[in-house]
Amino acid sequence: MLIIKRPQTDPFFNIAAEEYLMKNTSGDCFMLWQNEPSIIIGKHQNALSEINLPFVKENNIPVIRRISGGGTVFHDPGNLNFTFISDGETGKLVDFRKFTQPIIEVLNHLGVPAKFEGKNDLRVNGFKISGNSEHVYKNRILHHGTLLFSSDLTNLGNALRSGHEKFQDRAVQSVRSKVANISDFLTNKISILEFKERIEKYISGKFPGSEFHHLNTSEIAAIRKLSEAKYRTWEWNFGYSPDYFFKNSVKVNEVLYNFEVQVKKGLISEIQFDYKNKSSSLDVFLMQEVVGKRHHYDELLRLFESNRQMLAEVNLKPEILIKILF
Repeated sequence: MLIIKRPQTDPFFNIAAEEYLMKNTSGDCFMLWQNEPSIIIGKHQNALSEINLPFVKENNIPVIRRISGGGTVFHDPGNLNFTFISDGETGKLVDFRKFTQPIIEVLNHLGVPAKFEGKNDLRVNGFKISGNSEHVYKNRILHHGTLLFSSDLTNLGNALRSGHEKFQDRAVQSVRSKVANISDFLTNKISILEFKERIEKYISGKFPGSEFHHLNTSEIAAIRKLSEAKYRTWEWNFGYSPDYFFKNSVKVNEVLYNFEVQVKKGLISEIQFDYKNKSSSLDVFLMQEVVGKRHHYDELLRLFESNRQMLAEVNLKPEILIKILF
């Protein structure tokens, strides 16, 4: 087992590192890593339906799509992520219990009665402390999971959307669970660094012949290149979302605006709207200027700002129209 040291905390780099190492190395490896505050969504999810967009923008929290399925998770320095990458036999690669068992054993040795429960969770007394997902590439499996150790659970709750009622799609939706930090269950308190060291020591002992490895200069350069080309792009993180309908109603100056937006491959393909005393100038603007644009908050806000005078004529402000469309 190659135990790869990953001190980087840039979430774009860290998510890219998993894909790079899975596709460009051979043999089994294990990694522990931490991210700065970020939201990591599953490959088949609708990014906008999973996040609390006002909170995310106000706190400048990046949203990144990973290559594995499953639900959305919140990362911060109090969350420790673990990754196994392993070779195997095609058709027999997916095995959540196999890869979570060593982590359960470490937790149990620390006096934390963690168990594998549900589809892919680790729980303690009914509280979720770890979510897991996997991705298969040829004859290799990537398994990764979160370990809530001392995360800010308030920020976690604020960052994720509590409902999906405004969206209609076939995307995978996250299932919200009661969560807790591992540190809350420790009788003998340790730091997250000590927790990390305990896991690495256990893994190196469990897999004889394990060696530690630091990413070299060429590996870091290749991962950064992948990060820039894919994981930092709107096209991957938001545009890759399954096609969806977005419905919203907002009351402005006693006028109720009902909007339905159809989005395909990230682009607004159709807008249906209804409100009292409809304005032809707003109708034309929406149909000619908004249809065909990306369902992208910043881009649409800039468009609305540049048409502030026209919107004022129909008693709308750019900040209100952007609220309607998101």
